[in-house]
Amino acid sequence: MNFASFRKTRREEEKRADKKRKEETAAANRVKFGRSGAQKKRAKLEEERRRRELEGKQIQPSGTDTPDGKDGD
Repeated sequence: MNFASFRKTRREEEKRADKKRKEETAAANRVKFGRSGAQKKRAKLEEERRRRELEGKQIQPSGTDTPDGKDGD
């Protein structure tokens, strides 16, 4: 019987099991703690861009020059 091969195979199986266990823990943490900081930052920037774009497309009420309803005089 080749014990060197047995040890190598056993070690590889342990590595696979550890990797799977870590991935499961990471998946649980992603659910538990939500989005990453980069994802939050990107969503915030996209929301700000959409808001600015929408504000630029607003139609001002007739007879007023400013959004507060006062004439620009």
